[in-house]
Amino acid sequence: MARAIRRSSGTAHQVGTMAHSHAWPGPLPPGSARLHVDTAIAVSDPSGRIFLWSSAAQALWGYAPEEVIGTSLTRLFTTDGAALLHRDGRAVEARVCLSPLVAPELPGGFLLTAEPQVAAEARSGAQEPGDETLMRWVFEQYPAHLGVFDCEARSLKQNHTMARATGLREDELHDRRVSELIPDASLIENDRWIRRVAATGEPAQREAFLKVPGEPKAHAWTVDYFPLKDPVGRVRAVAMSAYDYSRQYESRERLALLGEARTRIGASLELEGTADELAELLVPRFADVVSVDLFEAVFGGDLPASVPSGPVLLRRAAQRPACFAEGARPALGETQWHPATSPVSRCVVTGRAELHDVTDPQGTRWFADAPATAAELRACGAHSLITVPIRARDTTLGAASFLRHGASHESFSADDLTLAEDVVARAAICLDNARRFTRERGIALFLQSTLLPRGPIVHPGAETATRYLPAARATEAGGDWFDVIPLPGTRVGLVVGDVVGHGIGASVTMGRLRTAVRTLADIDLQPDELLTHLDDMVTHPAEEMGDESDGDVVDYNAIPGDIGASCLYAVYDPVSGTCTLARAGHPPPILVCPDGTTQVVDVPAGPPLGLGSLPFEATELTIPEGSLLALFTDGLVETRGHDIDERIDELRDALARSVPSLEELCDTVLESLHTETRTDDIALLVARTRLLRKEQVAEWDVPADAAAVAETRKMVDERLTAWRLEEAAFTTELVVSELVTNAIRYGTEPIRLRLIKERSLICEVSDSSSTAPHLRRARVSDEGGRGLFLVAELTQRWGTRYTSAGKTIWAEQALGRSPRTAPSF
Repeated sequence: MARAIRRSSGTAHQVGTMAHSHAWPGPLPPGSARLHVDTAIAVSDPSGRIFLWSSAAQALWGYAPEEVIGTSLTRLFTTDGAALLHRDGRAVEARVCLSPLVAPELPGGFLLTAEPQVAAEARSGAQEPGDETLMRWVFEQYPAHLGVFDCEARSLKQNHTMARATGLREDELHDRRVSELIPDASLIENDRWIRRVAATGEPAQREAFLKVPGEPKAHAWTVDYFPLKDPVGRVRAVAMSAYDYSRQYESRERLALLGEARTRIGASLELEGTADELAELLVPRFADVVSVDLFEAVFGGDLPASVPSGPVLLRRAAQRPACFAEGARPALGETQWHPATSPVSRCVVTGRAELHDVTDPQGTRWFADAPATAAELRACGAHSLITVPIRARDTTLGAASFLRHGASHESFSADDLTLAEDVVARAAICLDNARRFTRERGIALFLQSTLLPRGPIVHPGAETATRYLPAARATEAGGDWFDVIPLPGTRVGLVVGDVVGHGIGASVTMGRLRTAVRTLADIDLQPDELLTHLDDMVTHPAEEMGDESDGDVVDYNAIPGDIGASCLYAVYDPVSGTCTLARAGHPPPILVCPDGTTQVVDVPAGPPLGLGSLPFEATELTIPEGSLLALFTDGLVETRGHDIDERIDELRDALARSVPSLEELCDTVLESLHTETRTDDIALLVARTRLLRKEQVAEWDVPADAAAVAETRKMVDERLTAWRLEEAAFTTELVVSELVTNAIRYGTEPIRLRLIKERSLICEVSDSSSTAPHLRRARVSDEGGRGLFLVAELTQRWGTRYTSAGKTIWAEQALGRSPRTAPSF
């Protein structure tokens, strides 16, 4: 064959129509066969090098044109020239004709025609092939990979598709294991499966994702193994069928990613957390690097004012892996200007996703404007990029970038672009929810910070310290609150409450409740009476506000009637050392005595606010000076997975610790009871009680006789002189005279006068009557009725409080700068 080719000379002539029509453009060379559709044609130059290759030749020999053009015709025959040699090494049955090109317009070369034996026989009228031939054709031409192996996994037979996949000829592989010729872990595993089926006699199936030698990349395979048994049931061989289901696998992976995106993105209500969930989902399954960049305004809970038309300034919210090149920028939380030529800027400005080959001319222009980015991408071998705008509610929040580099992934395809858009569309909704949550949480926290007391509150009756701790980062701000309320007579009101729910609504309701408690405390109600009035305010407004649909006026400042809230209110009197408490569905306080012993104060458990028609009961106890009273919300002790009694014991131990200050004690308590599972707010108020010194208080019993008024004024004057408050004597004597006179005239015995000297001078007159005094403006002709008016004009403030024994009228005067002994606590 080689000698026959060398005998010809001349140059090849280009025959352009031959590959399409398979028809010779002129008279056939002598001895050549008539050409048919199934005829394979190869044309060579005088030296025997192929320069034209028909599609039928590719089907017959298995070579693509780029594999055979320029090679010798001799490679198409076996070494002895007796048969055609297929690409996979097997002999091919065909009728062959090799002729020199002798046409006048063709100076030389060879024409090789070959017709498969089956086609030739069919045209020559040969009889139909037998069953054995048909079965051989089925095995050889089956599009899936077929192979037969003995019970030790040695190859007995493989079809053409299997031969192409292994890259080995049948004669090379016969009676040998594939893993012996191609050492690979996946092929060794394949041998184990064959031996297992041979041993058990049961078919098996497995899925594998691997690269076979004859393919340029890894594929997804479904492999079936089934035993071949003889008539008596003995396993004589094992057949294997492998089906490449990469397209189905990729579709399944895309659907799986979309499904996971619905469940894994948005679990966090934080911008950075949501962005990182997107990146974590797609690396490395979809991309080697994922970054999420957002406008700066989004991090504050706002929408971008407008999308710029040129360079875009974005802040990095998430990136996986955290750094893919040495010195990569920007780092998390940093901002970066993206030039107008960058894909990130373009997708943000146009609102359309883009797919890029990093090495294309457009990428070159981008790199010229961003040399640092270009250096990073070249360093990691990046080759393919997708950028997708993050859009929600017709607003662009930023962009997500997906990068592939090295050989770990092929370049992105159009299907990948669609998948990226779908996943980012899901993430955009979650990111916008996180943005809106950030805004609402910020407003709620701002409301709480403005409504709650700021800093430690200085009061003569108690030293206090407070803490408010919002719920865990992924939860909204709640409605926990506390307050320290100065009351007449140097008393102090301590209150802690909790509104069910989170967000702005809970914070606003908390503010309304706090205002309501201060208002009720200002009229000096007892704790149980205050809670009763507060419960009425919560229970009835829903009925009183009316319905907008009926045209009634709706009072939006009223407390909604469908809220759930709890409250604990305590009043401490530093003169007597007593504390009166009542609670509405709230945890009881903890008392720590000066000797370190602790107890949960037994306060009757009233119902939560809003139930209505249920009574509240107060408890009064005497507290030793220097004791610690701790009021708190349930978020401190009620946590998931912990027994509340154990948590109460931990709180008592923490409160009993010796620390330099109440501020440090609050920190110690929060650290001791900290848990990762906390989902509720915490409000903590601790108060260390004080007692006024005996020399700061003066008390007298007053007879119900008008003549006693003069003697009372004399005793008051002597006390003021002892207190070095002579400049207040005139006003105080007048106030005492009027209040004692009213008590004698309109009240009932016993009548008692008390003076308290602290930051102000307080005069209190008590009697057993519950008749309320009335301030009125007397006419010129009236002989009386000016007493309370004079008291109101001469004092800083005055008022009445009711007790179980009657009432107390009090008046408070501001003290001047006269020297006085500072109280010690």
